[in-house]
Amino acid sequence: MPHDPIRAADTRAWLDKAHMDLKAAAHELTAVPPFTADAVFHAQQAAEKALKGFLVWHDAPFRKTHDLAEVGGQCAGMDSSLEEAERAIALAREVYEAIVSRLPQEPDVT
Repeated sequence: MPHDPIRAADTRAWLDKAHMDLKAAAHELTAVPPFTADAVFHAQQAAEKALKGFLVWHDAPFRKTHDLAEVGGQCAGMDSSLEEAERAIALAREVYEAIVSRLPQEPDVT
């Protein structure tokens, strides 16, 4: 059965965005000193967009979320070969949250 061209284009759009985030992450690491927090942010975004591309390809609806564990779990539930990736996603999420928690808090303007 041929693939739906609209779904294929939508999937490609998600994967193209993921690729751009991955390139941005790599670029952030070339700075001296490297912008590691920014690189981690872009790497998280790349993973999220690639996983969502997988869901789009499989015509699986997903919530609007940035939770890699949730999106990765949904993907692994559809394809058991992604279970190992799901464990890596859990580790990546811990690293991301550790770095994000180091960001300065916004001042209270009330």
